[in-house]
Amino acid sequence: MCLRKIFERFLGRRPIPNKDTKEENMKYLIACLGNIGAEYDNTRHNIGFKIADRLAKDLEGTFTTGRLAQTSEMRYKGKTLLVIKPTTYMNLSGKAVKYWLQQEKIPIENLLVVNDDIALPLGTLRLRKQGADGGHNGLTDIIEKLGTNVFCRLRFGLGDDFPRGRQIDFVLGQWKSSEEPIVDEKVDEAVEIIKSFVTQGPDRTMNQFNKK
Repeated sequence: MCLRKIFERFLGRRPIPNKDTKEENMKYLIACLGNIGAEYDNTRHNIGFKIADRLAKDLEGTFTTGRLAQTSEMRYKGKTLLVIKPTTYMNLSGKAVKYWLQQEKIPIENLLVVNDDIALPLGTLRLRKQGADGGHNGLTDIIEKLGTNVFCRLRFGLGDDFPRGRQIDFVLGQWKSSEEPIVDEKVDEAVEIIKSFVTQGPDRTMNQFNKK
């Protein structure tokens, strides 16, 4: 019998919490941004939803409609992932993120927001632990509602192949057939980054994936 159990039995105490067990039981909020409605399916701005669906397929999760979001609770290597697709529309994403953080009592350091970014080349993936909104309305609202910009976010590059003044049309447009193979490959990589984030932490994940 290990010394821990002997000590517990001798004193008649409850088992001493094991640090490793506590870490395994941690819950993470993975907030994948997009817009609800069939007209937004497969648009560039909805890449967060696409990644959420691919993650659910990989981890055998099923989405149900909850308050302010479609939600799915998944398990990976002892970690619990609450994955949400806000139903508030992009500009009010912060309402859903704040609600589910509070509802599930998830610390902000266990939050990962997944969003599109026109400042990055097509298919480029970047994990950051904090930063400005970069002109992204979803991030703007999350920062405002949480009162901080110190939370992890995974940015998926859309590129900037659009005429001046046509940014909205571009992000709300469908992927070109020539872009789809790149997007499909990078969505799989985004899923691996999310899994690494919850098991290895942001620093090791950035070291591994941000160099690609």
